[in-house]
Amino acid sequence: MSGEGKVVCVTGASGFIASWLVKLLLEHGYTVKATVRNPSQQLSTDSIHMCCATDDPKIKHLHELDGAKERLHLFKANLLEEGSFDSAVDGCVGVFHTASPVILSASDPQEKLIDPAVKGTLNVLRTCAKVQSVKRVVITSSIASVLFNGNPLTPDVVVDETWFSNPALCKESKEWYSVSKTLAEEAATKFAKENGIDLVTLHPGLVIGPFLQSVLNFSVEVILDILNGAQTYPGPYRLVDVRDVAFAHIQALEVPAASGRYLLIGRVTQLCEILKILHEHYPTLHLPEKFEAAKHEPTYQISQERAKSLGINFMPWETSLRDTVECFKKKGFLNV
Repeated sequence: MSGEGKVVCVTGASGFIASWLVKLLLEHGYTVKATVRNPSQQLSTDSIHMCCATDDPKIKHLHELDGAKERLHLFKANLLEEGSFDSAVDGCVGVFHTASPVILSASDPQEKLIDPAVKGTLNVLRTCAKVQSVKRVVITSSIASVLFNGNPLTPDVVVDETWFSNPALCKESKEWYSVSKTLAEEAATKFAKENGIDLVTLHPGLVIGPFLQSVLNFSVEVILDILNGAQTYPGPYRLVDVRDVAFAHIQALEVPAASGRYLLIGRVTQLCEILKILHEHYPTLHLPEKFEAAKHEPTYQISQERAKSLGINFMPWETSLRDTVECFKKKGFLNV
């Protein structure tokens, strides 16, 4: 894998997955044009590579990546502003669209979730359609746009890429994040087909592992909540390591035959299994008794066949879980 001489764009670059993606791209020689929402009050709307404050906590970790000084260029962009991504996408051979809100509930889901996801995706794709150098677009979708269609999820069921969430059912159950990701994927697929864009969508589950940014993101905070005695996310847990997800993005761009959808789930597990690993490796945590009594509940299976066709060999989920906890400790979020 070599990206020497290749220029790519990563939207939402300060996020959990995107930060690791930028890191791997730089390590493999790519020049990265990365968009961030509001890096500094002093910045213009064009390239901010030379003028942005390197101590800004939202993007400081990006400046510290190996190769960033030479091959990372930051741009300010807004999902809801048409044309906002033009400068960042210009001259790129590939575009990774990762920027999208990740929240489970909102007082105004249309404004906070659905519009940024759908309109933002279409804004990025409209720019890509204008830039002849772009050969492929990779969109970070979610397992949320796959699972929720009313089909039973029992131990003998194998979910694969032919599954699609039903937006109407998701709205009825107020699964607004699923609505946003499902509608965004539908809009992206339709636009790409109509405009001749080579599109790949990736569908990770609950992404865990070490985080590069200085603040917590939703998915790792789920694990921290468990450590602190709260189960804020209902099981089962569809876990995948952030490093596998970032690598899958690069493979989705580089493998010529890559197309369509790819599910990225290393393990479907329950709270009791997560607690067992935590107890084994961190016996001083003293998790609440009610968690110790967590019962094993049935899970289902999620196909890894297409992901493995991209060259993805999923990291053991126990390793990902331990690495997440170690990162909490290192960054001062947990005292063990």
